[in-house]
Amino acid sequence: MILGVDTSLGSAVGLIGRDGRTLADVSQTGRLGHAEAIGSLLEQVLAAATSAGATSATADSDEHPAQDPLTHVAAGMGPGPFTGLRIGIAAARAFALGRGVPVIAVPSHHAAALEVIEADAPAEPFAILTDARRRETAVTVYEGIDVDGIPHAVVDTVLVPQADVDRKLGALRRIEVTAISGAAVARIARRAVAAGRTLTGSEPLYLRPPDARVPTAPKRVGP
Repeated sequence: MILGVDTSLGSAVGLIGRDGRTLADVSQTGRLGHAEAIGSLLEQVLAAATSAGATSATADSDEHPAQDPLTHVAAGMGPGPFTGLRIGIAAARAFALGRGVPVIAVPSHHAAALEVIEADAPAEPFAILTDARRRETAVTVYEGIDVDGIPHAVVDTVLVPQADVDRKLGALRRIEVTAISGAAVARIARRAVAAGRTLTGSEPLYLRPPDARVPTAPKRVGP
């Protein structure tokens, strides 16, 4: 059972069972309010999963436990804005610490690409685009899935000025994503765990440095 958390765009939490089936997947749109939303979304997902487990147990109490144990927490690592992204990652890490389970870092664009591939299995490369603000777009180019069932990124994520997107991508199919599914993040993590792979590092994918800066030492005045 894997819990997926992502705040690279809106706020999203999903949960998949041991068979990979989605038990719950909830989200809230909007660039702000991640800190206020994430706790409520976690509660909704866990309540839905408990209800589903209880239903299964009632149907066949000998074969289905009331609830599978949580084994991992998957954190969407971006690309995304500094503050919002950190909230989701911190929530995922805190929840994992409380449950005593490992955190699996997942590039958020991988989750979006997986949903595209599962929906229509494009034969040609395609680009996942998300709004990076400041008139820039985060772009990752994918082509199918690899031997482990994970979307294959043929061009790593880069920032492209919105005015240059058409020129940069040409005729390449582009898919503009406005939300990331927490359950899709969890499904990517499940495949990575099964393959023994690390998909990305522990640092979020910001693509640009934060606005905040550590102040420099004050200048000396006088002799």
